[in-house]
Amino acid sequence: MTDPQIAIVMLGLFIFVVLLGFPIAFTLIAMGLGFGYYAYYDELRMNTIFDNRIFDLFVQNTFSVMSNDVLVAVPLFLFMGYIVERANIVNRLFFSIQLAARNLPGSMAVAALATCAVFATATGIIGAVVTLMGMLAFPAMLKAGYDTRFASGVICAGGCLGILIPPSIMLIVYSAIADISPLRLYAAAMLPGLMLAGMYMVYVVSRAAFNPSLAPKPREEDVPSFVRILYELATSFVPLAVLILSVLGAILAGLATPAEAAGVGAAGGLMLAAIYRSLSWERLKESVFLTAKTSAMVCWLFVGSWTFASVFSYLGGHDLIRDWVLGLEMSQVGFLILAQAIIFLLGWPLEWTEIIIIFVPIFLPMLPHFDVDPLFFGMLVALNLQTSFLTPPMAMAAYYLKGVAPPHIQLMDIFRGIMPYLAIVILAMVLMYNFPGIALWLPEYLFPQKLG
Repeated sequence: MTDPQIAIVMLGLFIFVVLLGFPIAFTLIAMGLGFGYYAYYDELRMNTIFDNRIFDLFVQNTFSVMSNDVLVAVPLFLFMGYIVERANIVNRLFFSIQLAARNLPGSMAVAALATCAVFATATGIIGAVVTLMGMLAFPAMLKAGYDTRFASGVICAGGCLGILIPPSIMLIVYSAIADISPLRLYAAAMLPGLMLAGMYMVYVVSRAAFNPSLAPKPREEDVPSFVRILYELATSFVPLAVLILSVLGAILAGLATPAEAAGVGAAGGLMLAAIYRSLSWERLKESVFLTAKTSAMVCWLFVGSWTFASVFSYLGGHDLIRDWVLGLEMSQVGFLILAQAIIFLLGWPLEWTEIIIIFVPIFLPMLPHFDVDPLFFGMLVALNLQTSFLTPPMAMAAYYLKGVAPPHIQLMDIFRGIMPYLAIVILAMVLMYNFPGIALWLPEYLFPQKLG
């Protein structure tokens, strides 16, 4: 076999092993070291069995990840999200938004989507958002008589907005891989994120208006006074909104780097938890533990992926795929459709981490040939990656919800509830392709001489 063929075997074997359930980060490391030992094998230079350049490469990649300034924002944003989650601030937020939206059809569903969007800006952790809203909003919607499929679709789709809405961890990862400023990525993601959340809400309100049995209106006796509604908004929504706007505003205005703003957000989360008297030693310890655990996972994913990608490229895998794509002599539209179709299909068996770290770098070197802005491509990918959490049979958002849902809720009902939102995501991608300004206007306005 030639080296490029071995590279393709390496890629196929990785997907197969991941589907068997092996940890992704350590699978990447094992594959990278194993195939790298073959790729860099030089019998004439080897004095011992460990005298192979793959081990030097692995150490260098580990050091590069640990010293990457961009990735410093990851644990800080994670801590901000976990402390907000464990301080029960989201519970108050959902209740206050629900009261404010009480006159809309499907008011609880709208409140759930709005809460997911706000919470996504505070954390960017998909599993945390879906799980928390599955324990908080999902039972309340079922108790109010909401259709099971309708309610489950709302929770799963809303919980995945954290992939797109800043400070998304995915955007930080993409910025490191594509060598793009996270400032521009955050600016580019704001309007698409709000657009997708808005499209979800329009769908929910429209469907509830045409079929009220899916989402019954609240009873008059359950609606509190106007003064109570204002009080709940002032004490629940406003403080968290000020924190989020301060963090994102500082980033988009260029007053702070993502890492600096994340530090402010983490401190602000602690202050809010203390103000609400929800900060305890146990909750603080849990937040720190979960932050360290998730940050370690992200860092080892980077180490493994960079080692894997280096070996895959050294064997000629990237060149083989690039030559195949360029040989098709496609237009820009054809290339984007092919790339997004591949990413969409990969979302069935794989999660966004494997897709963004392993497969997206294969397409990045081709972007100049097709005159595609990597910033715009990143936004298409961010929208598309919503599907990696919503597409059966993996559909991790569905499994997160199933794990906390009442026992009588069937997984197939959750899958059916998700389907309309997949169509909405695809529609959003079509709109953004036809109107690139949705993604590019804000970064061009904020950073007119640095857009790229």
